[in-house]
Amino acid sequence: MADVPSRSRDVLAAGAVVFRPGREVLLVHRQRYDDWSFPKGKLDPGEHASTAAVREVEEETGLHVRLGPPLPSQRYPNAKTMKTVHYWVGRVVSDDSVDDYEPNAEISGVRWVPVDEAATLLTYERDRELLETALGRRKRTHALVVQRHARARARSTWRGDDRERPLQQVGRSQAFDLVPVLAAYDVRRLATSPAARCLETLTPYAETIGADLELVEEVTEEAATEGAVAKVVTGLVEDLHTTRRGAVLCTHRPVLPLVFEALGLDDPALAPGEMVVVHLRKGRVVATERHLPH
Repeated sequence: MADVPSRSRDVLAAGAVVFRPGREVLLVHRQRYDDWSFPKGKLDPGEHASTAAVREVEEETGLHVRLGPPLPSQRYPNAKTMKTVHYWVGRVVSDDSVDDYEPNAEISGVRWVPVDEAATLLTYERDRELLETALGRRKRTHALVVQRHARARARSTWRGDDRERPLQQVGRSQAFDLVPVLAAYDVRRLATSPAARCLETLTPYAETIGADLELVEEVTEEAATEGAVAKVVTGLVEDLHTTRRGAVLCTHRPVLPLVFEALGLDDPALAPGEMVVVHLRKGRVVATERHLPH
């Protein structure tokens, strides 16, 4: 009897469908399988899928990308188990040339291919279907990350000014876990409540990219109003379109409903350290995704 793939535990992988102007898409050729597909690879232990997608594209093609809207995941048999691959639309951050790419034992070729030709060149029907979906989401977007601060000390155990209440150890770990996830969306503007628990949530990322934290009193628990929060959110959205760089807004549970209302979204009731990545094009929300890095 033939072996039946086990469905008890999937192999997890991530990748990106990367576009560049001229309606070209990035494909890789694997000598081992003699196939053409999108760059992708397995998650490292404890690695977030978005981080793995960026890492695998760079390892397989030499190109650094930022992630756009998410795409449907693929799930298919892989040896004696199943494999799930998470995908995003990707866009190269800097030079997109692959002329100097050197083939290796894993990836024997990297090409920018016109999308019409790619539909024929791709080996697997699942990838052709994914390309068709990605074409509908390929227009440039920018990410506004709505971030609830990481897990802080309980109010009941803190005797000082509540604005100075710090993160717990698990919260500090969450803050470090956020670093590669925020980087995957090319977040460059860091707006935050001045409360210590919000500052500590974004400080590891700010130090990693050498950016300043922008203190926004209007999104503190004490000062937030519907109008004030809406003005802050509108300013961030407008800035995304101007600078073409991602942004993050870190605030508190009681303030988050006002933030999501300003974006025209339902409040998802985020857990401590959790985020919603809001993909916008010309000020309009085109996709959202929700992540708890760890």
